[in-house]
Amino acid sequence: MPRKSLRPNLNQIRTWVRQGRTDAWVAHQLDVSVRDIEQFKRQNELVSDEGSSEGTIAAEYADEIDLRAEDDALIAAELEAAEIEAERARAEAQEQQAAAEEESGAEAPRARTRRRGGRGRRGLAGRGRAAAASSRNVGPLEGTFDHGEEGYGLWLDPAIQDNPIYAEHWAGHRPVEVDVEEDRIVIRRVGEDD
Repeated sequence: MPRKSLRPNLNQIRTWVRQGRTDAWVAHQLDVSVRDIEQFKRQNELVSDEGSSEGTIAAEYADEIDLRAEDDALIAAELEAAEIEAERARAEAQEQQAAAEEESGAEAPRARTRRRGGRGRRGLAGRGRAAAASSRNVGPLEGTFDHGEEGYGLWLDPAIQDNPIYAEHWAGHRPVEVDVEEDRIVIRRVGEDD
């Protein structure tokens, strides 16, 4: 395999050498071998014959480059990857929960016919529904109550479209009933039997 020419990267390599970057780091950035970097540095007189300038620091060079933006970009990419992984895990958990609900939904009528009343049944059934609801609900969202010349409106956080409860029961145009109380406004669907 022919070796990759490093000549187009001369200025970048020179900057990295001045910053004290290791040959291994430079080789990784350019996707070449360390031996290629060492040879290129010797050919282009980027290192003295005495070896590397181990005692020098980047502050001694006039053209020091701030690498914080590069580091911030790497951190942002890692955070985004972690966020995507968390979303994937959340979606998997929701699928597993839905499958478990379907299985338990098929068995639930038989359990109700065998047992009448009793604290044990009530506690288990309530806990199952509460756990299912909390695992599907992604948490509180922000909203804004607005009023102007055209009327009144409620603006919800766009993240609501990712909420499975909203997608199943509220998405689209639906008639609602509004109760205004001192410390809250309650919105309920109308015209549907739940």
